[in-house]
Order: sequence, then C-alpha cells, then structure tokens
Amino acid sequence: MVKINRPDGVMWSKSAPAMQAVGGTPRVRDLRPADIDIHFQPIVELSTGKLFAQEALVRCRHDAFRYPPDLLAAAEQEYCCGRLGRLIRDVAFARNTDVNMFINIHPNELNERWLVRPDDPIGFHGAGVFIEITEVAAFSRPTLSVDVLKDICSRVGARMVVDDLGAGHSDIFRVLDLEPDVVKLDRDMIVGLDKDREKRERLNYFVDLCTELGSLVVCEGIETEGELRAIQDSGAPYGQGYIFAKPAYPPTPHQWLPEWSGARDGIPQSVRPNRSKGGR
Repeated sequence: MVKINRPDGVMWSKSAPAMQAVGGTPRVRDLRPADIDIHFQPIVELSTGKLFAQEALVRCRHDAFRYPPDLLAAAEQEYCCGRLGRLIRDVAFARNTDVNMFINIHPNELNERWLVRPDDPIGFHGAGVFIEITEVAAFSRPTLSVDVLKDICSRVGARMVVDDLGAGHSDIFRVLDLEPDVVKLDRDMIVGLDKDREKRERLNYFVDLCTELGSLVVCEGIETEGELRAIQDSGAPYGQGYIFAKPAYPPTPHQWLPEWSGARDGIPQSVRPNRSKGGR
C-alpha cells in the first residue's frame, strides 16, 4: 500500500484496484476495469422466445457505489460521466462479443464527446449495438443530445433507443419525432397490465403507433404470466424482465426456450417464475 500526503491534508491510499481516500469514498475518475462489474439481462423475441439481445447494466464492486444511481450521481459531481461511460463500455464489450447489445448512455457523455473517439469499443462490436438514452435526457438538451447521438449511430452503425417511455408524463409524439429505431416502454406501463383495461388500451395504442412509424417496441419489467400474455396480445415484438431472467454475469442460460414453441395457448412452463427459489 502506498500512502500519499496531499497538500490539503487528505491522505490517500493506493489499494488495488482503485485510488481511494482513507476512511472515505473512492473517486469515480480513479475507478479501473477491476472495479466495474457488468450484468446482462436478456431481451426476448416474444413470438419465438429467441434471445434478441442483452442489456448491459453496470455494477460497482465498491460498497459506496453498490447502488448504480449513486455511482452515476458521483460521476456527475466529478464531471467524469464520459470517463465512466467509456470504462463501462470497455468491460461490457469485452464480456459480450457476439450478441446484440443494448448499452445505456448518460446525457453528459454527449457533452464530453467521449463517444466520438475512434477507438471506442462501440464501433467494433461483432453484433448489433443499441444506444439507449432516456426520454427525459433526450429532451433536457434536445438539439445537442439527439444530433450527437444520431451522428454517432450513423458512423458506427448503431441504433438509437429511447428508454423509459411511459414513466410519468410522456409525450409519445415528441419521442417519435426523434425517429428512434427502438422505443422501450417503462415498467410503469406494464405492472398490473392484465388487470387494468385502460392500461391495456394505452399499451395497444403505443405499440400500434410506434410500429406504424417504424420504431420497434421493447416492453420492460415483465414479471408475471398475466403481464406477458397481455403484452403478447398487444403485438409488441420484444420483452424484458424477471419472468425471463434477472441481470446476471455470466448471462443467464436461455432456460425459457425449450418449451416455447409448444406453448401457443399459454405461457411456457420454463418462463414461469420459480417461486420456490425466490424468483419474481
């Protein structure tokens, strides 16, 4: 261990793998690949049960940043969202080389211009890349965010995804004006869907409109058999949620596949939550 006495009186210890203040919280800008963990959650084609993609979700090995929003908030405070985003992509793309990948982008990364660097792994993936930005972020600084993101997608062959549509007050027409390749519908639109007629009608409307205007739909947060049936009935092509698998690394085996083709009139046994093991 190497101790460094700084002029401001704060003592730092360099303990592998990140530099951190003694008795304090590590700095996000000092995090290294060994500090970052990436879990993957499957996105499933609902008509066939086949794996369509994996979403990369960041985890940090430091206790102070176990909760991902805390990690992102600290990165904002240190003005290093771009550096953190690059670190996340380095780890994620190294772990997943041949499956379509959804990767989340913090809007500040578009200011810091890290994504335009020619050596970014986002441009060298062996399968499809889907860059996610939330609906709120897309309109917090719309010209910059959308123009930069579209330019990046065009140059590297990636696709733009608007995430969290339906969380709170959403303007679907404003979102679709961005011409996203994919729209992800938030869990708020999905929970209790099978028991709420108005929710089902709203979902059907969203799916039909997105499809008509050329955007694929992914329904997030599917947890129950009833929700899955209602989503299938809506015609939404893709789904994601605990009913298939929780985020994990290595990625969860595709245990829902074997019985899917023989379960046209119901939910395959293999996608039903395993309540005996605490699944949701």
